[in-house]
Amino acid sequence: MTKQPIQTSDAPQAIGTYSQAIKSGSAIYLSGQIGLDPRTMQVVDGFEAQAHQVIRNMKAVASAAGASIDDAVKVTVFLTDLATFGRLNEIMSQYLSQPFPARSAVGVSQLPRGALVEIEAILVKA
Repeated sequence: MTKQPIQTSDAPQAIGTYSQAIKSGSAIYLSGQIGLDPRTMQVVDGFEAQAHQVIRNMKAVASAAGASIDDAVKVTVFLTDLATFGRLNEIMSQYLSQPFPARSAVGVSQLPRGALVEIEAILVKA
C-alpha cells in the first residue's frame, strides 16, 4: 500500500514534521487543523471563528485529496474548554450531513499557537 501526501495552498501549510493529509488506498487521514487563516498563518480570533476556519481548512484538504468532508468516517475533536462543546455541535451541523461520522471529543489543556479547537479526521473515498 502506498502513502500519497496531500498538499494544498488553500489550507495552512504544515508547521511541523507532518503532511496536511496522507492518502492510502481509499482512506485519507487528515492531520489536525487549528483555526489558522491559510493566507496569514495566524490563528483567527474567538472560538466560533476558529471552529469555522478549522472546518474550512479540513474541506480544502479533503478537496485536494479528491474527497469531501462528507466522506468523513471518524472525527476527533480537541477542545481547550469543554463548555464550548454544544456550540461546536451547532457549527459542525452546518457543514456535515447525516449519517454523521463517528466522533470523539477530548478536553486538553493547550493546543498549538494558543488555538481553542483542533479537529482531525479520517475520510474514506470509495
